[in-house]
Amino acid sequence: MAYQNLTVTVESRIATVTVNRPDKLNALNDATIAELGVVIDDVRTRREVAGVILTGAGRAFVAGADIAELADQTAQAARARAVRGQAIFRRFETSPKPVIAAVNGFALGGGCELAMACHVRIASDTAKFGQPEVKLGLIPGYGGTQRLPRLVGRGRAMHLLLTGETIDAAEALRIGLVDRVVAAAELPGAARDMMVRMLANGPLALAACIDSVDRGLDGTLDDGLALEAEHFGALAASIDMVEGIRAFLEKRLPVFTGT
Repeated sequence: MAYQNLTVTVESRIATVTVNRPDKLNALNDATIAELGVVIDDVRTRREVAGVILTGAGRAFVAGADIAELADQTAQAARARAVRGQAIFRRFETSPKPVIAAVNGFALGGGCELAMACHVRIASDTAKFGQPEVKLGLIPGYGGTQRLPRLVGRGRAMHLLLTGETIDAAEALRIGLVDRVVAAAELPGAARDMMVRMLANGPLALAACIDSVDRGLDGTLDDGLALEAEHFGALAASIDMVEGIRAFLEKRLPVFTGT
């Protein structure tokens, strides 16, 4: 598919999705949100894609929503916009293929929410993060009030949400909002190297880890342990597990097939 606001490249089983509205700091207008929904559905089903790196063009990852589209929205339209965006971001979060956010610049509002919906976040040392919606008399609408406290804790999340404060990459790393910070020039390579390390592992195991954490985190410990045991048992019947153990015993690299 041809995208107007995204670019997509696939190389060595890695799809790189770039939000490409640099003149608007990659702001998430409705058209861009819709294209993100199309692209995540596409890469989740493409056999030649095993993982996704999401980044932005120019100075921003995504610098928030397109404010012009919010100016005249009714309560009903605003709720519908939030529900649509939440559903699309959730598809990134539940992808059985790993998704890395390579945060190259501003990740504010919807951009911070999009980064949080990815499985891992690597940031440039020039990146900035924040949920400034309260400064517009709004709250985050694409999951920010829910994912931020899950990542950084209630108190830190409340501080960022209620002040609308912007923090730099070093502070984002300190509080656990991002997982690694690298020099700006090193960001594409660092994200790709991390994805390569992930994709050297069994794809069924990667998907099971993602599902176990996603579904188990918000339930009881007993429910999470039961889910983990279910996946552990299912993987024991896979060809990949046989190959992985055999390769370990034979001191060679495994060749996983996702079966």
